[in-house]
Amino acid sequence: MTLFLRRTLPLLLTFFFGVAAAIQYYVPHPVSEAALTEISVWLRITLGFAMVLGVASLCHVHYSKIRARVAGWGYSVVVYVSMLATVAVGLWAGGQEEGTGFGWIYTYTLLALQGTMFSMLGFFVASAAFRAFRARSKDAAVLLVAAIIMMFGRVPLGEYLIPAAGPLSGWLLNVLNTAARRGIIIGISLGGIATSIKIIFGIERSYLGGRE
Repeated sequence: MTLFLRRTLPLLLTFFFGVAAAIQYYVPHPVSEAALTEISVWLRITLGFAMVLGVASLCHVHYSKIRARVAGWGYSVVVYVSMLATVAVGLWAGGQEEGTGFGWIYTYTLLALQGTMFSMLGFFVASAAFRAFRARSKDAAVLLVAAIIMMFGRVPLGEYLIPAAGPLSGWLLNVLNTAARRGIIIGISLGGIATSIKIIFGIERSYLGGRE
């Protein structure tokens, strides 16, 4: 019975809901649309329980780091304090409107941290671009030339110095970049379809845990 609940039942549910969702997408019958609406309600309920499980897992992981005093355990303390303080302020003065405690945390803490993270990311991107744009091969030389054209064509001063940079950068962005992006999207879509088929038919079972 335990094996049925842990292995067989999740596989059956995955197969049923995966096939039902695929059939509903290609056969939009009123009955299937009503069933999909009902399933979406249950999915939101499941999402709430999954969020509770995720928070519990987060607390367990960081508690283990604090108890073992592993490297960087101070950051786990910061996670605990920040989470508990945010929850307390949210329950006491909820809402993201200006003037509330939660709104103050969102505006002056979360947004500030996001801005700092993206600012630091800009330096890493610039450093990676400097290393990648060295023309050590033909591919790197093409990338270097395209980057120079884009930089000159995207700013008014560059177009003033090199008038042809504007049309060339537009052509690179709208033709070559679009073609490459579509190829990547097609590859991602095929990979998603293949992974979905493997999950629906029970070939991929990593979501069940363990080695199977």
